[in-house]
Amino acid sequence: MMMDIDGPVHYADFGGPADAPRVVYVHGLGGCSLNWNALAPLLENQVRAVAVDLPGFGRTPAAGRRTSVAANAGVLRRFLQRLPGAGQFTLIGNSMGAYVSMVAAVDQPTLIKALVLVDPTLPLIGRLQVDPAVRKQFIINGIPGLGEYVLARRWAAVPARTRVAEVLTRCCLDPSKVSPEMVEDMVAMEEELTRQRRHTAAYLGAARSIVRGLARPSAYWRRMQAIRQPVLLLHGTYDRLIPVASAREAAKRLPHWSFVELEAGHIPQMETPDAVAGEVLAWLTAHNIIKEPDHA
Repeated sequence: MMMDIDGPVHYADFGGPADAPRVVYVHGLGGCSLNWNALAPLLENQVRAVAVDLPGFGRTPAAGRRTSVAANAGVLRRFLQRLPGAGQFTLIGNSMGAYVSMVAAVDQPTLIKALVLVDPTLPLIGRLQVDPAVRKQFIINGIPGLGEYVLARRWAAVPARTRVAEVLTRCCLDPSKVSPEMVEDMVAMEEELTRQRRHTAAYLGAARSIVRGLARPSAYWRRMQAIRQPVLLLHGTYDRLIPVASAREAAKRLPHWSFVELEAGHIPQMETPDAVAGEVLAWLTAHNIIKEPDHA
Protein backbone atom coordinates (compact mmCIF):
# COMPACT_ATOMS: atom_id res chain seq x y z
CA MET A 1 0.00 0.00 0.00
CA MET A 2 1.15 3.55 -0.68
CA MET A 3 0.59 6.98 0.83
CA ASP A 4 1.84 10.30 -0.59
CA ILE A 5 3.87 12.34 1.93
CA ASP A 6 5.98 14.61 -0.29
CA GLY A 7 6.67 11.40 -2.20
CA PRO A 8 5.57 7.78 -1.95
CA VAL A 9 5.53 6.03 1.45
CA HIS A 10 5.01 2.28 1.33
CA TYR A 11 3.42 0.40 4.19
CA ALA A 12 2.28 -3.16 4.85
CA ASP A 13 -1.14 -3.76 6.36
CA PHE A 14 -1.08 -6.70 8.80
CA GLY A 15 -4.81 -6.48 9.50
CA GLY A 16 -6.44 -7.25 12.82
CA PRO A 17 -9.85 -6.51 14.35
CA ALA A 18 -11.27 -3.23 13.11
CA ASP A 19 -11.95 -2.01 16.65
CA ALA A 20 -8.61 -3.17 18.11
CA PRO A 21 -5.91 -0.79 19.39
CA ARG A 22 -3.76 0.47 16.55
CA VAL A 23 -0.09 -0.39 16.23
CA VAL A 24 2.57 0.88 13.83
CA TYR A 25 5.82 -1.04 13.42
CA VAL A 26 8.91 1.05 12.66
CA HIS A 27 12.02 -0.69 11.27
CA GLY A 28 15.69 -0.07 11.95
CA LEU A 29 18.63 1.11 9.83
CA GLY A 30 18.81 -0.94 6.64
CA GLY A 31 15.51 -2.62 7.46
CA CYS A 32 11.96 -2.36 6.16
CA SER A 33 8.42 -3.52 6.85
CA LEU A 34 9.46 -7.12 6.09
CA ASN A 35 11.30 -7.16 9.42
CA TRP A 36 7.96 -7.54 11.22
CA ASN A 37 6.63 -10.51 9.24
CA ALA A 38 7.41 -12.99 12.03
CA LEU A 39 6.06 -10.90 14.93
CA ALA A 40 2.94 -9.33 13.40
CA PRO A 41 0.95 -12.58 12.96
CA LEU A 42 1.46 -13.34 16.66
CA LEU A 43 -0.29 -10.09 17.61
CA GLU A 44 -2.90 -9.87 14.85
CA ASN A 45 -5.82 -11.07 16.99
CA GLN A 46 -5.25 -8.30 19.53
CA VAL A 47 -4.15 -5.24 17.53
CA ARG A 48 -4.81 -3.50 14.22
CA ALA A 49 -1.34 -3.06 12.75
CA VAL A 50 0.63 -1.65 9.85
CA ALA A 51 4.38 -1.46 9.23
CA VAL A 52 5.87 1.57 7.50
CA ASP A 53 8.89 1.79 5.20
CA LEU A 54 10.60 5.07 6.11
CA PRO A 55 12.00 7.20 3.26
CA GLY A 56 15.19 5.66 1.91
CA PHE A 57 14.30 2.13 3.02
CA GLY A 58 12.33 -0.80 1.71
CA ARG A 59 9.94 0.23 -1.04
CA THR A 60 9.88 3.90 0.03
CA PRO A 61 12.44 5.84 -2.02
CA ALA A 62 14.02 8.96 -0.57
CA ALA A 63 12.57 10.84 -3.56
CA GLY A 64 14.46 14.00 -2.65
CA ARG A 65 13.58 13.79 1.05
CA ARG A 66 16.18 13.74 3.82
CA THR A 67 16.54 10.41 5.60
CA SER A 68 17.80 11.64 8.98
CA VAL A 69 16.12 10.52 12.19
CA ALA A 70 14.46 13.92 12.61
CA ALA A 71 13.21 13.99 9.02
CA ASN A 72 11.84 10.47 9.23
CA ALA A 73 10.15 11.27 12.55
CA GLY A 74 8.37 14.07 10.70
CA VAL A 75 7.27 11.66 7.99
CA LEU A 76 6.10 9.20 10.65
CA ARG A 77 4.03 11.93 12.30
CA ARG A 78 2.29 12.78 9.04
CA PHE A 79 1.82 9.08 8.30
CA LEU A 80 0.03 8.58 11.62
CA GLN A 81 -2.15 11.63 11.05
CA ARG A 82 -3.30 10.29 7.68
CA LEU A 83 -3.97 6.66 8.61
CA PRO A 84 -7.69 5.86 8.59
CA GLY A 85 -9.51 5.60 11.89
CA ALA A 86 -9.34 7.60 15.09
CA GLY A 87 -7.42 7.43 18.32
CA GLN A 88 -3.82 7.07 19.35
CA PHE A 89 -1.14 4.62 18.24
CA THR A 90 1.26 2.28 19.97
CA LEU A 91 4.60 2.42 18.17
CA ILE A 92 6.79 -0.68 18.14
CA GLY A 93 10.22 0.31 16.88
CA ASN A 94 13.51 -1.53 16.49
CA SER A 95 16.96 0.11 16.60
CA MET A 96 16.80 3.31 14.51
CA GLY A 97 13.03 2.84 14.33
CA ALA A 98 12.89 3.02 18.11
CA TYR A 99 14.90 6.26 17.98
CA VAL A 100 12.52 7.69 15.38
CA SER A 101 9.58 6.58 17.54
CA MET A 102 11.01 8.30 20.63
CA VAL A 103 11.45 11.56 18.73
CA ALA A 104 7.89 11.35 17.42
CA ALA A 105 6.51 10.54 20.89
CA VAL A 106 8.09 13.65 22.41
CA ASP A 107 7.15 15.93 19.54
CA GLN A 108 3.58 14.61 19.00
CA PRO A 109 2.31 13.20 22.31
CA THR A 110 -1.34 13.44 21.31
CA LEU A 111 -0.82 10.94 18.48
CA ILE A 112 1.05 8.28 20.41
CA LYS A 113 -0.36 6.27 23.29
CA ALA A 114 2.57 3.99 24.14
CA LEU A 115 6.01 2.86 22.96
CA VAL A 116 7.66 -0.54 22.66
CA LEU A 117 11.38 -0.01 22.06
CA VAL A 118 13.17 -3.09 20.76
CA ASP A 119 16.95 -2.75 21.08
CA PRO A 120 16.88 1.02 20.52
CA THR A 121 19.97 3.02 19.66
CA LEU A 122 21.33 4.24 23.01
CA PRO A 123 24.40 6.16 24.19
CA LEU A 124 27.40 4.11 25.27
CA ILE A 125 28.05 3.93 29.01
CA GLY A 126 31.46 5.05 30.31
CA ARG A 127 34.27 3.38 28.40
CA LEU A 128 32.06 0.61 27.10
CA GLN A 129 32.92 -0.21 23.48
CA VAL A 130 30.82 -1.75 20.75
CA ASP A 131 31.96 -4.73 18.74
CA PRO A 132 35.17 -3.78 16.82
CA ALA A 133 33.71 -4.76 13.43
CA VAL A 134 30.62 -2.66 14.08
CA ARG A 135 32.73 0.29 15.25
CA LYS A 136 34.90 0.10 12.14
CA GLN A 137 31.86 0.11 9.87
CA PHE A 138 30.35 3.16 11.57
CA ILE A 139 33.66 5.03 11.33
CA ILE A 140 33.88 4.34 7.59
CA ASN A 141 30.23 5.28 7.06
CA GLY A 142 30.81 8.56 8.87
CA ILE A 143 33.58 9.82 6.55
CA PRO A 144 32.08 11.80 3.64
CA GLY A 145 33.10 10.36 0.30
CA LEU A 146 34.77 7.29 1.75
CA GLY A 147 31.52 5.93 3.15
CA GLU A 148 29.77 6.32 -0.19
CA TYR A 149 32.67 4.73 -2.08
CA VAL A 150 33.06 1.72 0.22
CA LEU A 151 29.33 1.05 0.50
CA ALA A 152 28.72 1.37 -3.24
CA ARG A 153 31.58 -1.01 -4.01
CA ARG A 154 30.32 -3.49 -1.46
CA TRP A 155 26.80 -3.51 -2.84
CA ALA A 156 28.15 -3.90 -6.36
CA ALA A 157 30.62 -6.69 -5.56
CA VAL A 158 29.04 -8.73 -2.75
CA PRO A 159 25.95 -10.80 -3.61
CA ALA A 160 22.75 -9.87 -1.81
CA ARG A 161 22.50 -13.30 -0.19
CA THR A 162 25.98 -12.92 1.30
CA ARG A 163 25.19 -9.45 2.61
CA VAL A 164 22.01 -10.69 4.27
CA ALA A 165 23.87 -13.59 5.87
CA GLU A 166 26.50 -11.22 7.24
CA VAL A 167 23.85 -8.89 8.67
CA LEU A 168 22.05 -11.76 10.40
CA THR A 169 25.34 -13.07 11.83
CA ARG A 170 26.09 -9.62 13.24
CA CYS A 171 22.57 -8.96 14.50
CA CYS A 172 21.51 -12.35 15.90
CA LEU A 173 22.66 -14.58 18.69
CA ASP A 174 21.54 -17.54 16.54
CA PRO A 175 20.90 -16.58 12.88
CA SER A 176 19.38 -20.01 12.17
CA LYS A 177 16.32 -18.96 14.19
CA VAL A 178 15.33 -16.45 11.50
CA SER A 179 12.82 -18.23 9.28
CA PRO A 180 13.94 -19.27 5.76
CA GLU A 181 10.95 -17.38 4.33
CA MET A 182 12.11 -14.15 5.94
CA VAL A 183 15.67 -14.69 4.72
CA GLU A 184 14.42 -15.11 1.16
CA ASP A 185 12.31 -11.96 1.48
CA MET A 186 15.35 -10.04 2.74
CA VAL A 187 17.52 -11.29 -0.12
CA ALA A 188 14.91 -10.25 -2.68
CA MET A 189 14.65 -6.79 -1.10
CA GLU A 190 18.46 -6.40 -1.07
CA GLU A 191 18.58 -7.25 -4.76
CA GLU A 192 15.86 -4.70 -5.45
CA LEU A 193 17.59 -1.96 -3.46
CA THR A 194 20.98 -2.63 -5.07
CA ARG A 195 19.51 -1.45 -8.37
CA GLN A 196 18.43 1.93 -6.92
CA ARG A 197 20.87 4.74 -7.72
CA ARG A 198 20.36 6.82 -4.57
CA HIS A 199 20.13 4.02 -2.02
CA THR A 200 23.69 4.50 -0.73
CA ALA A 201 23.15 8.18 0.01
CA ALA A 202 19.81 7.49 1.72
CA TYR A 203 21.32 4.81 3.96
CA LEU A 204 24.32 6.93 4.94
CA GLY A 205 22.15 9.97 5.61
CA ALA A 206 20.24 7.97 8.20
CA ALA A 207 23.36 6.31 9.66
CA ARG A 208 25.17 9.61 10.09
CA SER A 209 22.19 11.23 11.82
CA ILE A 210 22.18 8.38 14.36
CA VAL A 211 25.87 8.93 15.06
CA ARG A 212 25.30 12.67 15.48
CA GLY A 213 22.53 12.01 17.98
CA LEU A 214 24.58 9.54 20.00
CA ALA A 215 27.53 11.95 20.02
CA ARG A 216 25.52 14.17 22.40
CA PRO A 217 24.51 11.70 25.10
CA SER A 218 23.22 14.32 27.53
CA ALA A 219 20.73 15.62 24.98
CA TYR A 220 19.80 12.05 24.06
CA TRP A 221 19.04 11.14 27.68
CA ARG A 222 17.00 14.35 28.10
CA ARG A 223 14.85 13.42 25.14
CA MET A 224 14.22 9.98 26.59
CA GLN A 225 13.33 11.52 29.96
CA ALA A 226 10.84 13.80 28.19
CA ILE A 227 8.74 10.84 27.01
CA ARG A 228 5.46 10.88 28.91
CA GLN A 229 3.88 7.76 27.41
CA PRO A 230 4.31 4.32 29.01
CA VAL A 231 7.35 2.52 27.59
CA LEU A 232 8.35 -1.12 27.31
CA LEU A 233 12.09 -1.51 26.67
CA LEU A 234 13.08 -4.90 25.25
CA HIS A 235 16.76 -5.60 24.68
CA GLY A 236 18.75 -8.60 23.55
CA THR A 237 21.34 -9.59 26.13
CA TYR A 238 23.73 -10.50 23.30
CA ASP A 239 23.26 -7.38 21.16
CA ARG A 240 26.60 -6.61 19.45
CA LEU A 241 25.48 -3.23 18.07
CA ILE A 242 23.93 -1.67 21.17
CA PRO A 243 25.43 -3.29 24.30
CA VAL A 244 22.88 -4.40 26.86
CA ALA A 245 24.71 -2.29 29.45
CA SER A 246 23.27 0.79 27.73
CA ALA A 247 19.75 -0.60 28.06
CA ARG A 248 20.38 -1.39 31.73
CA GLU A 249 21.50 2.21 32.22
CA ALA A 250 18.31 3.43 30.54
CA ALA A 251 16.25 1.24 32.85
CA LYS A 252 18.16 2.64 35.84
CA ARG A 253 17.66 6.26 34.75
CA LEU A 254 14.01 5.66 33.84
CA PRO A 255 12.65 3.31 36.51
CA HIS A 256 9.05 3.99 35.46
CA TRP A 257 9.75 2.19 32.18
CA SER A 258 9.27 -1.56 31.95
CA PHE A 259 12.50 -3.38 31.04
CA VAL A 260 12.98 -6.95 29.83
CA GLU A 261 16.12 -8.67 28.58
CA LEU A 262 15.77 -11.34 25.93
CA GLU A 263 18.03 -14.23 24.91
CA ALA A 264 18.71 -12.68 21.52
CA GLY A 265 20.80 -10.23 19.57
CA HIS A 266 19.85 -6.89 18.01
CA ILE A 267 16.70 -7.99 16.16
CA PRO A 268 14.71 -10.19 18.57
CA GLN A 269 11.46 -9.58 16.68
CA MET A 270 13.01 -11.66 13.89
CA GLU A 271 15.12 -14.06 15.96
CA THR A 272 12.77 -14.79 18.89
CA PRO A 273 9.34 -13.46 17.81
CA ASP A 274 7.39 -15.68 20.22
CA ALA A 275 9.27 -14.28 23.22
CA VAL A 276 8.78 -10.71 21.98
CA ALA A 277 5.07 -11.30 21.34
CA GLY A 278 4.58 -12.73 24.82
CA GLU A 279 6.23 -9.73 26.48
CA VAL A 280 4.39 -7.21 24.31
CA LEU A 281 0.95 -8.76 24.85
CA ALA A 282 1.47 -9.03 28.60
CA TRP A 283 2.60 -5.41 28.80
CA LEU A 284 -0.21 -4.08 26.60
CA THR A 285 -2.69 -5.96 28.78
CA ALA A 286 -1.16 -4.65 32.01
CA HIS A 287 -1.49 -1.09 30.70
CA ASN A 288 -5.11 -1.62 29.58
CA ILE A 289 -4.23 -1.03 25.95
CA ILE A 290 -5.64 -4.42 25.00
CA LYS A 291 -8.17 -6.54 26.87
CA GLU A 292 -7.31 -9.65 28.81
CA PRO A 293 -7.71 -12.60 26.40
CA ASP A 294 -10.91 -14.58 26.97
CA HIS A 295 -9.91 -18.20 27.61
CA ALA A 296 -13.45 -19.38 28.24
